[in-house]
Amino acid sequence: MSSTTPVGERIGRVAGTWFPLVVLAAAAVAIVVPQVFLPIGPWINTLLGIIMLGMGLTLKPVDFTVIAKKPKAFVVGVIAQYVIMPLAAIGLALAFQLPPELLVGVVLVGSAPGGTASNVMVYLAKGDTALSVAMTTASTLLAPVLTPLLVLWLAGSYLPVDAWGLFQSIIFIVLLPVIAGVLLRILLPRVVQAILPWLPLVSVTGITLVVLAVVAGSAATILSVGLLVALVVILHNGVGYGLGFLAAKAVGLDESARRAVAIEVGMQNSGLAAGLAKTHFSPESALPAAIFSVWHNVSGSLLASFWSRRPPKDDARVDAPEDQPVAS
Repeated sequence: MSSTTPVGERIGRVAGTWFPLVVLAAAAVAIVVPQVFLPIGPWINTLLGIIMLGMGLTLKPVDFTVIAKKPKAFVVGVIAQYVIMPLAAIGLALAFQLPPELLVGVVLVGSAPGGTASNVMVYLAKGDTALSVAMTTASTLLAPVLTPLLVLWLAGSYLPVDAWGLFQSIIFIVLLPVIAGVLLRILLPRVVQAILPWLPLVSVTGITLVVLAVVAGSAATILSVGLLVALVVILHNGVGYGLGFLAAKAVGLDESARRAVAIEVGMQNSGLAAGLAKTHFSPESALPAAIFSVWHNVSGSLLASFWSRRPPKDDARVDAPEDQPVAS
């Protein structure tokens, strides 16, 4: 890395590179000394709002041109996001006979929009980054409606689900901060440009604090059923990657688009799922999201590393999403 690279950009890249290990370490510490991090719990939704504000700050009109250029890839990707992961979630939760609190947590993860960490992974995997960014943005904007409805449909018979409450929470946690970020970028472009390099650090810090709070709040549950939930999470994530890739292949998308759809479907905004679970259900319900937040960054990095050494035949890679915040 050049010594002339701005400090903010250098710190942001380091934060993004070490993000999986930071989150893993945070989870371990929270299990050992949970009482230290319990006071963070009430701030989870605020932290998520800050992360989503960062996402809004990174958005620009060019991010949406892929919709016109590759409408089929975009539509298939977004549909896959909200079909594969929710159905896989309820299927795995029932197959492993998870109790209702954990079942709804897994369903929440599956019904969440894509996380922006996927954009970075797609770039590293030599996938279609523009498609990934468009999918993340679209799934995020659709989340206030689709996430509550999916959770109500799939988990409502196992645990009372306040769909209207979920809708309101997502509006305040996701939609309003994203819109505020977009407006700030339009109204104060120079100020936003100056802080963009620092956004990965802000996002990494935010999601790490969320993981600390969630894991601390469910430390006892982790010690009793953590391995079972971890197995479900690993399978859920893997199913997302695999079926996402196959769905893209089935409709004839090129290799770079297949990689983008696979990673975008497999990686979820598990931080949002954790916040919603803790607010509307129980600390135990947030456990699957906390584990997913750690695991999907590890698996995403491994998959991106594997694909990075195997350039797609179509080689449709686009520029790096340098101003995309890393989030979960």
